[in-house]
Amino acid sequence: MKNPNKHIVLHGPQDISVQWAQHIVNHYVSNAKVSNIDLQSIDVGTSTRLRVEVTHDAQDVLPARWFVKTPSLALKSRLITALPRFLHKEVVFYQSLSSSVPVKLPKILAAESRFGRGSTLVMTDLTELDFRPGRAADALSYEQASQVVAHLARLHGSYWNKPALLKSHRWLNGFSHQMENQMGSLLAAPLMQRGLLRAETLISKKLHGPALRYAANRRRIKRFLAQGAKTLVHYDCHPGNIFWTHSEPGFLDWQLVRMGEGIGDVAYFLATALDPRLRRKYESSLLNQYVNHLASTGVEELDEQKLFRRYRAHLVYPFEAMTVTLGIGGMMQHDSNLELIRRAAAAVDDHDSFALLEA
Repeated sequence: MKNPNKHIVLHGPQDISVQWAQHIVNHYVSNAKVSNIDLQSIDVGTSTRLRVEVTHDAQDVLPARWFVKTPSLALKSRLITALPRFLHKEVVFYQSLSSSVPVKLPKILAAESRFGRGSTLVMTDLTELDFRPGRAADALSYEQASQVVAHLARLHGSYWNKPALLKSHRWLNGFSHQMENQMGSLLAAPLMQRGLLRAETLISKKLHGPALRYAANRRRIKRFLAQGAKTLVHYDCHPGNIFWTHSEPGFLDWQLVRMGEGIGDVAYFLATALDPRLRRKYESSLLNQYVNHLASTGVEELDEQKLFRRYRAHLVYPFEAMTVTLGIGGMMQHDSNLELIRRAAAAVDDHDSFALLEA
């Protein structure tokens, strides 16, 4: 039987073909036939996301609607994401680690990464399974936020303080992670400045100076933010990377997965997923829930005051990520980017996060 993870790399939508789909289908059903493939939509951001409908005669085994990720067709996005090989990292995650991850993930049909050729990830379209994809600017309810916090705690608790994971999966904090840190620190100052200008009144003027000082000292600050207890983290946990199965969340887009500090995922999520008024009302409750869920997984001796202080510090990263994204341009739908900047800026301002880092 053919390996679905070979010879499926696409350079762009023009490479979509019946023959390409046939190779994947035949891995699951050797005598099945693909008669047509229809490219239904193209969405270009940090990657190129294709939705296709495949007509085949193995409907009882394989879905008809597929979701395909390939490197971004946008030049600026491709330059930012290609060198750290973000999509390659996601392919490796699904091939070597995803089976042990205790949260809901999309169903992968095929995945391949070839050095110098690119990477391609093929999964069942979420709508085929009656799952609801999230959108980046979704404002979640308290009940939804509670569900996500519980699932993040389950993820983090499963890998809490397990350094052996880095020995068996060196790629987690390997080349991609190191290159991202190097590029991020090199480009932080000019992109932060551009993002602040483009955000206009969404970011208070009093945050401009601290944000630029953060960018100038990003390398040192990132080391500080990596000093806590290590676990497996998603590192890009905004509403657009979450899908819903009724009330239960699942997690998409694992391009930035790594070993890091779990509370950073919680900070990123609360800063981007909740309207500031709702976050202010329920923030303490949600953080307490995270601590309690972590404890239920067996994590011991949690210092809640220290964890909350680390939470405040980690809020600078979603602010940086969304402001720099705006500075680059074309990596996220513009109105969604602005909304997430509004939310993240409010969180940083509420907690005086930059001052905490400068203290």
